[in-house]
Amino acid sequence: MKLENINRVYFIGIGGIGMSALARFFNMLGKAVAGYDKTPSRLSQSLEEEGISVHYEDQVDLIPAEFKEPGSTLIVYTPAIPSDHQEWNFFRKNNFVIYKRAQVLGFLTQEKKTIAVAGTHGKTTISTMIAYILKNTTIRCSAFLGGISKNFNSNLMLSKSSEFVVTEADEFDRSFLNLFPYIAVITAIDADHLDIYKNKKDIEGSFNLFAGQIKKKGYLIYKSGLPVEVPEHINEAYTYSLRGKSDFYAENIRIDGVNHHFNVVTPFGTINDLSLGSPGITNVENAVAAVAVASILKIHPETIKYSLNNFRGVVRRFDFHLKTEKVVYVDDYAHHPKEIEAFVNSIKEIYQTRKITGIFQPHLFSRTRDFIDEFAESLGLLDEIILLDIYPARENPIPGVTSELLFDKIKLKSKTYCEKKDLMNILSDRKFDVLLTMGAGDIDKFIEPITTMLKKRFKITEETT
Repeated sequence: MKLENINRVYFIGIGGIGMSALARFFNMLGKAVAGYDKTPSRLSQSLEEEGISVHYEDQVDLIPAEFKEPGSTLIVYTPAIPSDHQEWNFFRKNNFVIYKRAQVLGFLTQEKKTIAVAGTHGKTTISTMIAYILKNTTIRCSAFLGGISKNFNSNLMLSKSSEFVVTEADEFDRSFLNLFPYIAVITAIDADHLDIYKNKKDIEGSFNLFAGQIKKKGYLIYKSGLPVEVPEHINEAYTYSLRGKSDFYAENIRIDGVNHHFNVVTPFGTINDLSLGSPGITNVENAVAAVAVASILKIHPETIKYSLNNFRGVVRRFDFHLKTEKVVYVDDYAHHPKEIEAFVNSIKEIYQTRKITGIFQPHLFSRTRDFIDEFAESLGLLDEIILLDIYPARENPIPGVTSELLFDKIKLKSKTYCEKKDLMNILSDRKFDVLLTMGAGDIDKFIEPITTMLKKRFKITEETT
C-alpha cells in the first residue's frame, strides 16, 4: 500500500477509537475521507466537525459517489462489522482495496521506530503518557492512541519530522501481530476476548508472538511476573512493577489529596520527587512503564518529571467530573473484572471514609458469561451497585446470559438492577457521596446528564468544583 496512490479512504466503523484516529490521519494528509458507523457519538460528531462525511445507516446509496470508484479508494474496516453488512459486501464484490484497521496501522508504522504498548489493561494510558513525554522533547513523535488525550484533545498526534511513532497494540483479533516495534511494552496478560482466543494459554502465546516481532536491537519492557518469553535477537529486556524486585519500580509513594508523589528507581539511577497529574495508584504503575521507555530513549529526568506532572490523563480513564466535599463523580472505561478491581481499590485509597456507589454496564454477552464470578467479586468491592443491561456491541444475545444472572451473584446488600431508560429516574432520589460509572459500552452518554443532575442537587457552581 503506497500513500501516494490513495486519493480517498472510506471507513466501515469510523466511530471506533482506533478507526477515528486513522480517519483523522488521512484527513490531515489531505485525502478525501468518509465513513459509516452504527450510531452517532461524540467521537463521530467531532469527525464531522473536522470535515469528514459520516452516516449512520447501512445503505450503499448513502456512500458518497466518489468513494464508489475502485482503484484509488482504500476501504478500511473493523473486525466487529457483521458478515451481512451491505456496504461491506458492496466493496467486497466490486474489487476494492480492503484492509483491516490493524493492517493499515501496520503499513503506516513499518518504516518508523514504533513504540507499541500491548496488554489487557493500561495500554491506552501508558501510550498516551509516552507520547506526551516525547512531545516535550526534541525527539517528538506521531501517536495513534486508544483514547482521547486531555493534553492533545485528540487520539492522534502527528509529527512529520520524527522517526518515532507511539501506538496502542491491541490484542483483540490478534491485531497487534501487524506491528513490528522498536520498543514493545507489555502491561498485563489476563484472560479476555475468549470469543477470539481458545483460552489463557492461547492469549499468552499471542503476546509472545508479538514480543518476537520486536525489531533487531530493539527493546522489550514487561510487567514483572508475566509469562513473557524474551526474544534472543533484541538488544535488552527490562521488567517494571509498582513496587520492588524489578528493573524499574516506584518507591516512597505518597498521596496528597487525589494525586500521588513518588520516586522511580531505574537501572540508570533514581528519579526523585515525581508528581503525577492524573490520579489513581494504577496510574503510578503506568507511569513507571512510561519512565522505562523514556529512560531507554535517554530523555532527561527533568523532562520526564515535567511531563508526568502536567499529564492530564485520558478521557474515560479515572476521569473526574465532580470533585467536591459534597459529592465526587468519576467515570472510567473499566470493563474487565481486573480493571474494575483496580479502579475501585484506587478510589477506596483516596476516599477511605466515604460511601462508594458504582453504576456498571457489562460489555459483551461472552465476556459476562466467561467472567461472571470475577465480575461479581470485583463489583462486590463497592458499597452499592447499580447494574445496567449488557451492552451487546458486536454480539447477538447468548441464551441465559443476562445482567440479572450477574446481579444475583453480587454479594452486596445495597444493589439495584435497572434498564438504561430508567437510570436517571432511579438516580433522581438517591443520596450519593462518591459515584462511579464504569463500562465500555454507551454508558458515557450518561456522563453529562449525571453531572448536571448532581450539580443542581448539590448546588455546585464552577467555583466550587
